This record gives sequence, structure tokens and C-alpha cells, in this order.
Amino acid sequence: MPFKLPLFRRRVMETLASSDEVKVMHVSDTPESTYRFIGSLIEKAKPDYIIHTGDLADNIKLERRPDLKPAYIGAVRKLARILKASGAKLYIVPGNEDDPDIIREFFGEDVVEPGTLIEIEGIKLALGHRPEEVLGRGADFRLYGHNFRLINGGLNGVLGVNFILLPSGKTYRVGYPTGTDTNRGYKLRRSL
Repeated sequence: MPFKLPLFRRRVMETLASSDEVKVMHVSDTPESTYRFIGSLIEKAKPDYIIHTGDLADNIKLERRPDLKPAYIGAVRKLARILKASGAKLYIVPGNEDDPDIIREFFGEDVVEPGTLIEIEGIKLALGHRPEEVLGRGADFRLYGHNFRLINGGLNGVLGVNFILLPSGKTYRVGYPTGTDTNRGYKLRRSL
């Protein structure tokens, strides 16, 4: 069953799908509940590049619960199938909740170290999981995740799925489905 997008998201996706520019898609801190949504965005936007800046199975806190490794492996396997089926060039940055060896098993040479600089269409992108891994890097865009922190020139993949059109540098953000933060294990505080 296709994932239904609200009107605003549909318009953004139509804009992306109709663009002749190179498309970079950026995600981060993805719980398994977002995988179908990510697959739907890939199908609609047809990105040329996909960058994941860590915590590939963010509902499984491997750093704190190493006993969940079998579930983590299963989740990374699912996400690898989705991302690889896109045909896009992949860049995968391990996060603090990831096992780099397991990620390399599924993504091989697509795995890059935090702080890596890449260039696409003459535009430099700094890739990291934590904001401090991309701060001060000589880049046009700094892609990261890990928390809700915002930095200059940064695109935070926790806040939504980011798309960059190149060479124009236009950016779009598509929000994750409702409940994503809860599935990440974030506790929301509400005041009266």
C-alpha cells in the first residue's frame, strides 16, 4: 500500500520529481517505522544521491542495549534493501547507536567516516552524525543528525528528510511521519 502524503508534502514531492537537477536526499536517526515512508519518498523523488548520517535503526539503542544486536542486524538489512534498490549513490555515516562493522557488511564502501567532505556538482558537503563533526568544515552544506541542534549552513536530518537540488542549492524538507520521535525513544514534554 503506498504511503499517503499530506497536500504540502505532495507538492514538494511533485516539485522534486519534476526537477532536472541532481537530487541529494538526506536522512538521519531513522527508526524502523520510517523505512516504508523513506522508500515512498525515494520512489517519488528518484534521488541521485542518498546520504544517511547515522543511527540507521534508531528505535534500537545498540549503544545502551548490545543484547539487541540480532534485531539491529535485521533492521539494517531492511534499510539496506530499500536504499540499494534506489540505484542512487549512497553515503552512510555511522552514528553513536550503530555498529560500524555491521553497517560495512551491508553497505561496504558506501560507509564514510564522520567529518568526511564530499563534492557533488561542484558543491561541497560535510557529512557527520553529530553537529560538532561538521562544524568548521569548509563546506557549502553540513549534513548531520543526532539531536535537534541547528548550526549555520547545516541540514539536520533528525528534523525531517532533506533534499538538495544541485547545482542551484535549493533545499526542501519533508517532515517524518507523526510518531517518529516517539519511535526514536524521545520523550516529549508538554506543559499546561
